[in-house]
Parts: sequence; structure tokens; C-alpha cells
Amino acid sequence: MNNEFSLELSKIKKTYNLGKPNQVTVLKEADLQIKKGEVVGLIAPSGAGKSTLLHIAGLLDTAQSGTVKIGGTDVSRKSDEIRTNLRRQSVGFIYQFHHLLPEFSAVDNIMLPQLANGTSHKDAKERAMMLLEKVGLNKRAHHRPSALSGGEQQRVAFCRALANKPQLLLADEPTGNLDPATSDLIFNILMDLVKSEGLSAFIATHNMELAAKMDRILRLDQGRIIAA
Repeated sequence: MNNEFSLELSKIKKTYNLGKPNQVTVLKEADLQIKKGEVVGLIAPSGAGKSTLLHIAGLLDTAQSGTVKIGGTDVSRKSDEIRTNLRRQSVGFIYQFHHLLPEFSAVDNIMLPQLANGTSHKDAKERAMMLLEKVGLNKRAHHRPSALSGGEQQRVAFCRALANKPQLLLADEPTGNLDPATSDLIFNILMDLVKSEGLSAFIATHNMELAAKMDRILRLDQGRIIAA
């Protein structure tokens, strides 16, 4: 088994059927390899298919053809149960909006995915508090999302995405809902968190200044992934 790469995509094709004869192909034999510990940026205009690509990479969607490997394991044709378990254990997601559960505190939001994965309450809380301390929010642990600023909410979302110690982090415009100054601050926190946890990351962003801080920048152009 090849363990050099956290994520490998080969000849990924995705077409949406909008009713005959309207078919839209958003991905055309897209290829990608991300090494362990590597942080890769993805830039693309709206509607180019970056969210679709991230969803296929994170096993939330399937392609018409091509292969997806997570940590060297081909999961393209695996059952929904196997894909769900692998996604829960190996992949973390961050979106433009935090999607925190409003009725739960910050620490509870980070504990929940761990508890769902079979972690004990004690261990889940310890990891949640450790992650919150890393992003400077340990004193805000028991606040609900409504009592947190936008930047604080997104930091909690970062922690939740890393709660189950994934090997791969996928982020879709993770700072796109923040003002420029806060965006830069929060992105630096995310990069520190990714490096300290030693995982790989594939981050879609419109912000070239943020993309420049990553190890590599790729571009999605007419359904294919090319170097930026």
C-alpha cells in the first residue's frame, strides 16, 4: 500500500444531468496528489467545480469515473458504510460558514464528533479543550456560538474538523465569510493548527495572499487541475 500520499485523485469525471440535452461536466479527468503533511491551495472562479471536487475528495459525493484514494486505500467503489466510516475517521471538513450546533457550547461542538466515533467522554473533553487552547479559546469553551464573534465561531469549527485526528483536512473558503483583517488572522491560526497536528490540507480560496502561504497552489481550469 502506498502511504506517501494522504489524497490521490485520478481521472475524476463529474457530470450533472440537468435534463436532456442539458448536461454540465464540471470535472474532466481531474488528477491530484497531496503528500502527507502538505498544504495545497486551490483557486477557481465560482461555478468552476471546486466544491464538487472537495466533496468527491472527502467522500461526500461520487464521480462518474476515476479513482479516489485516502491514505493509499482506493475507496472509489467501497460501500456507503465503509466510505462513511473512513470519512469520519480520516477526513475533516471546514466550510465558509461554521455550521456549529447553536444549542451546544464550543467544547460540546468539538466533543460531539468524537463521541459519535466512540471516544470516551473524558478523552473527548480533554482533546476538545486542548484544541481550544491551541486557538486561544479555552476561556470561551462554555459559550454557545451566538455568544462568539465570527472569527471565534470559525476557530471552533476548525477545532471540530480536527476533533477525530483526521489525516486530511478539506476546507472550502474557510475565511470567506470574514473581514480581511480577521480572515488573515484566522487563516494563520488554521495553518499553525494544521502544522502542529501534522496533517495534510486541501484548501479552496479566492484569496491569493492566503494561497501564497501554502506549499503549492493549484487551479481548476475547464474541469482539470493544473499548477497555478
